[in-house]
Amino acid sequence: MISNTSTPLLPALEFRNVSVAFDDKPALTDISFQLHEGEMILVTGESGSGKSVLLRLAMGLLKPDSGQIFVGNREIETLDESELLAIRGGLMGMVFQEDSLFTGLSVYENVAYRLEEHDWTEEDIQKAVTEALDFVGLTGEEDKLPEHLSGGMKRRLEIARALVGWPSIMLFDEPTMSLDPIVAVQVLDLIIRARDINKISSIYVTKKIHELPYLSNYVALQEEDRIVINEAPPDKLPMTRIIILEGGHIAFTGSLCEFQDSDLAAVRKFRTLDQHNHSADPYFADPWDKSRQPQERLL
Repeated sequence: MISNTSTPLLPALEFRNVSVAFDDKPALTDISFQLHEGEMILVTGESGSGKSVLLRLAMGLLKPDSGQIFVGNREIETLDESELLAIRGGLMGMVFQEDSLFTGLSVYENVAYRLEEHDWTEEDIQKAVTEALDFVGLTGEEDKLPEHLSGGMKRRLEIARALVGWPSIMLFDEPTMSLDPIVAVQVLDLIIRARDINKISSIYVTKKIHELPYLSNYVALQEEDRIVINEAPPDKLPMTRIIILEGGHIAFTGSLCEFQDSDLAAVRKFRTLDQHNHSADPYFADPWDKSRQPQERLL
């Protein structure tokens, strides 16, 4: 839901009539949208619909065949490689669908790598890495190699590496894929915290339909010395929007309510994919506490 205010929201990221094809086969066709500051866009669609291609275009890892992409009011196509690297290292972070950790580097070194590339001082790197690892609950694991981490810990390390230095835009490519339900909720809660507490704009790609209402209806709140995640009242919902890609086109764009009420065939198909009631799923106020026990959400 985009807030109605007298001051227009500035786009953090914008696609204008973007198309790209591989071997003459269209992957995305005439894609246009704006990601506003503080907004989360939830992108879904079947495999091969162009979701991951969209993220790689946003990151500047692919170039469009036609159209324009703007990051922070700068057109990606006009930037040289050093300027693109500066955007990826400062303005944007991405959590890839596949494991992209450096297997020969420790937890600390994996998170510090991007900052070292951009000539941060050792003191600033240590402060930023410590903060990122604390945020994802990996304090004390700094010297471990990725092979000694569980699947959930690896995913949290991926998020720490993308969030270090607190970029203003985050891109998530199915970050809960292959995770068990409890670990998946932990990852979702991290993403909500980054969005609401650190005011990060984000594009979140998923095929898990039950994640759409969770990310659209829950918010992170700072309460004294802790952060809690509660269901938001109707007048204080987070700024979210859903986009459905179908065959490389935008088949739907709108709020969660519009998604739930839509009669479009593309929307009806996705609404039937997840009939499970997730309201009773376990929740942990501190998901990294090794002695944790499931408890009811604070509402």
